[in-house]
Formats: sequence, structure tokens, C-alpha cells
Amino acid sequence: MALLRYWINTSLDGCIADSAGSFDWSEPDTELHAFFNDEERQIGTHLYGRRLYETMRYWESAHEQPDQPPVGLDYARIWQAADKVVYSRTLAEVDTRRTELVRAFDADDVAQRKASADQDLSIGGAGLAAAALRAGLVDEIGLVVHPVVVGGGTAALPLGVRLDLDLVEERRFSGGVVHLRYRVRS
Repeated sequence: MALLRYWINTSLDGCIADSAGSFDWSEPDTELHAFFNDEERQIGTHLYGRRLYETMRYWESAHEQPDQPPVGLDYARIWQAADKVVYSRTLAEVDTRRTELVRAFDADDVAQRKASADQDLSIGGAGLAAAALRAGLVDEIGLVVHPVVVGGGTAALPLGVRLDLDLVEERRFSGGVVHLRYRVRS
């Protein structure tokens, strides 16, 4: 069975965006972006909340942007090759290839997608990930911790969820960024 992976950029105080909704502090340098590319190559399907999908859909045409660095071109190819499932009650339609629109999160449906997948799945968007964490569907949590304290905003992890984790990987990057990969204990 494939793994469901929740990987997220976070501030040191555990936020994915500050109180104004900005996450500009998490823009990756070339080294970190190349690491993300290598991790994303393992993903066959991305499960997105609406807001994250609207951010990520940039990669559908990123290869057409002038002066796109090689690491960005590589990521665009990786993203375009993966399937995407967008969970939204408000989006009328999706406009990227290999993308399915689903109106509501259904834990049984996600479990079935995991069971039938040939490659790992990722889940993104704090609210969507929280639902999957509460349902016990997430197998791996990857935190990319940036050396910034934003003082509040959107939490990377939901309150009220208890998970026992095993640290399986850690890595330091230039600029003080640290990656921590945890497996959820069964």
C-alpha cells in the first residue's frame, strides 16, 4: 500500500502562514527546491485543499515563464506528471490537467486511493490534512522548519490530535532550514 505523506513548510512557531496569510518567508533557495523536487518525484497523486491548489496551479504553466531556473522547470515537469485531487465545495471547476474535483473529504475514499495507488500520495492544505490526520490516514509527516517566528497564523498541525511518531530522517540546509521526517506509529 502507498503512503499518505503530509509535508509542510512551517515557521519555528508552527505556522504555515502568518496572520496576514503570507508565507513569503518559506520561499526555497535552489538547494531546498532541489530537495523538494527529489521528494515530489515519489508522489503519484496530490490531495489538495482549494487554497493550496490555487497556489500550486502556477506549476501548470511555470515552464512558460521567462527566466524560470532549471530547478523550477524540473518541478513543473514533476507536478504536471502527477495526478491531483482538489477538495472544494466552492470551486466551480479545475483548470489543470490530471486533476479531479471532489466536493467533500471522505476518509473511506482516501483509504481506497491509498490502497490502490502504485506511488505515494501527498496531502496538503492545513484543513484537509487535519481531517486526514484525525481519520488516522497519514503515514508520514515532514516538517520543513524555517528559521522565522511569525507570531501566529495558520497552524501546521491541528489541535486535539495525538500521534506517536518516529523520527526517520533529519537534514539541515543552508540558511538554517531543517527538515524533519516522521513516520506515524501504527
